[in-house]
Amino acid sequence: IKAMKKVAGTLRLGLAQFRELEAFTQFGSDLDEATKQQLERGKRLEELLKQKQFEPLPVEYQVVQIYAVTKGLTDDVAVARIQEFSTGLLDYVEQHAPELCNKIRTDKAFDDAWETKLQQMIKDFKATM
Repeated sequence: IKAMKKVAGTLRLGLAQFRELEAFTQFGSDLDEATKQQLERGKRLEELLKQKQFEPLPVEYQVVQIYAVTKGLTDDVAVARIQEFSTGLLDYVEQHAPELCNKIRTDKAFDDAWETKLQQMIKDFKATM
């Protein structure tokens, strides 16, 4: 699916870099802001990728969730609340803009207009929290 490739294309590399940085920070070195941000985003991504056994998410939901984390739109959400945030986000998107998930389901891809709409949905959802 093109949409998943687009949002998760750098996922493996990003997670590998995160794990490397995480191991490096155990030596107690001072970190700059960019490194701290990368570590925090990596933690959110790891938390997001945890799924309950025998409860796989449809691809279109995964695309929405991974997009939100990899684009930094969840940087202000506590790591412990990522699962709750993601579930709430999916419910919100399905209620207020079901065409976003339908586009991924039918076209298997997305465009700039889709990204703009999703970013707005995420901002709107965060305002309700």
